[in-house]
Amino acid sequence: MIETLFGYNATDKNKDHSRKNSASQDPTFQYIQIIDPKKAQNLSILLKALNVTTEEICDALKEGNELPAELVQTLIKMAPTSDEELKLRMYNGDLSHLGTAERFLKPLIEIPFAFKRLESLLFMCNFQEEEAMIKESFVTLEAACVSLRKSRLFLKLLEAVLKTGNRMNDGTFRGSAQAFKLDTLLKLSDVKGIDGKTTLLHFVVQEIIRSEGIKAARTTRESRSFKTDDLLKETSASSQETEERYRVLGLQVVSGLSSELESVKKAAIVDADGLTSSVSRLGRALVKSREFLNTDLKKIEEGDEFQRVLLNFVKIAEKEIMWMLEEEKRIMNLIKNTTDYFHGHSGKDEGLRLFVIVRDFLIILDKVCKEVKKEPVKVKPPTTEKNDELQVGTPRKGDDVSAGGTSEPSRQNPFSDHRQMLFPAIAQRRVDSSSSDED
Repeated sequence: MIETLFGYNATDKNKDHSRKNSASQDPTFQYIQIIDPKKAQNLSILLKALNVTTEEICDALKEGNELPAELVQTLIKMAPTSDEELKLRMYNGDLSHLGTAERFLKPLIEIPFAFKRLESLLFMCNFQEEEAMIKESFVTLEAACVSLRKSRLFLKLLEAVLKTGNRMNDGTFRGSAQAFKLDTLLKLSDVKGIDGKTTLLHFVVQEIIRSEGIKAARTTRESRSFKTDDLLKETSASSQETEERYRVLGLQVVSGLSSELESVKKAAIVDADGLTSSVSRLGRALVKSREFLNTDLKKIEEGDEFQRVLLNFVKIAEKEIMWMLEEEKRIMNLIKNTTDYFHGHSGKDEGLRLFVIVRDFLIILDKVCKEVKKEPVKVKPPTTEKNDELQVGTPRKGDDVSAGGTSEPSRQNPFSDHRQMLFPAIAQRRVDSSSSDED
């Protein structure tokens, strides 16, 4: 009756039954999952992406072969719990009934201390790359310190800023400053003239450009390649042409400061904390691998290839890491001395802040140089080159040049080294950045 009403066919029942039997025989329904499902899924995806077989990883754990660091790191994260590992060890059924992750991990856990081996293997895989990055950072930081202290133009610019600030504050307690913090450099573009456009940095740059232009022209005249015809042309040139030539030559010099201090700009982006952390991390990994060698691996019979490879690696890494630790101390001490050279013995650990300040200032300086280049040439009254050149650190008549306020003739220099006016490391009297805000 039911068959007649609803068109039920007895043969359909047989088909459904056979379909169920075939489904029950499908291997996908027989996979046994022991590992956490999410962990197993991530591991399966990674194995497919990197196309690495279980045999390759087992060989690496037995012989110390190199593996992709990403794979090793993920395997360590995917390590089975003690309960999962026990279940995998106790499983004696058909391996084809296990899930992909379980089939992969089953042979691994049969290797003694497999996941401790993976940790040592990760150390070996990452060591060379991390060592290269650390050494590169050390070289960059040392070059930045050396270039800052030896840059004639940068020191001259600082001297010009100090002298300009003292002239602006003449007659006040700030008028005889002997130093300033480099933070002040970033504020020079905020101090504007009566036209509302020209900043204090524009003025300083223009003076140095002319000074450097005169110096470059003199060097050209004194060089052997300077011809008589060139000398006649320069002598017959108008004042405006001469000023333009000085400006072109001076701009080339001042604009080149950014390239000269390229190492400082690179040092500004170095992560000091990250650098210290990298060295410490390598040190901890070395200690862990050495302990693994001296404890767990000693329990294994001799002839284990992984043990031999790790032992040789630890000997080499130990020397390199000891060197890095000593080099880190030397570089950080060099940075501190360089900071003290410009900022005085403040007692603070400012890290790499000095390089960041100089980098930001160089960006502002490049912008100002481009603006000055577009400005029309202003002809100055005729003067001798010696008097017209910016004599930074040499006071003019009537200037207050000593702490006591006494005046000296302009031909005398109150300091044996004019840089004493700049750096608190040489002259103890200093003006902090807050005092320079109005300079």
